[in-house]
Amino acid sequence: MLSLLFGLLDRLLVPAPDAARVGWLKGRTFAHRGLHGPGVPENSPTAFALAIERGMGIECDVQRTADGQAVVFHDWELDRLTGEAGAVIDRRIAELAGIQLSGGTDCIPTLRQFLDQVAGRAPVLIELKSKRSLRAAPLCLAVRRALEGYRGQIAVMSFDPRVSRWFARHSPHIVHGLVVTEEGKRTLSATLKLHASFWQGRPQFLAWDVRDLPSRFVAAQRRRGFPVLTWTVRSAELAARAADCADGPIAEGAGVGA
Repeated sequence: MLSLLFGLLDRLLVPAPDAARVGWLKGRTFAHRGLHGPGVPENSPTAFALAIERGMGIECDVQRTADGQAVVFHDWELDRLTGEAGAVIDRRIAELAGIQLSGGTDCIPTLRQFLDQVAGRAPVLIELKSKRSLRAAPLCLAVRRALEGYRGQIAVMSFDPRVSRWFARHSPHIVHGLVVTEEGKRTLSATLKLHASFWQGRPQFLAWDVRDLPSRFVAAQRRRGFPVLTWTVRSAELAARAADCADGPIAEGAGVGA
């Protein structure tokens, strides 16, 4: 009975996307943080160039800087990926753009630099890094400003449903999605939380944790026309699961081309 109610609310509160606008997300492999590996740091210009050469889509991570700009970097702290320490959000963009990424020669790219590099040659997924302790709107605004005038295939997404909802309200022309991990939890409480995030975010596509596939929720939304990507595909086994349960993998390492 509850599943029928949830299904009805899904249809009422989150309309199916226009297939013509989101169809490009299907049938592609996206390089997770670029095509990185030994000597090629994640989210680096070199990793992005290798993905473009391979004919892949690109997934990258974006955070807000102290001066309200958008920079391409995954971790909240600089420590793991650079020789610096401290929070990304405490640094200004000019300072961050001069910090070299560990394991390579590239520096941290700004979102605008990344877009100028890609220049429409590859489809792009931008994950906005957000958390409840931070306001979502300033980051969304920074990303939208960087995207102005960009004409390539691009979509934004986040674990934070406030991000997808912001784009649905303020920039509906930008394809927006929700990133989801169930962490193996299939309890009633977890199901309620999942649907609540879906209703709040009003996404046009989903990016699902491959460890949580197969999923009844995913199958239901795919039938409605929502593209479903899946992350992070790191092996041939996970690539096979992605092919069975989703519309495209976000992959790295052994999962690329598996």
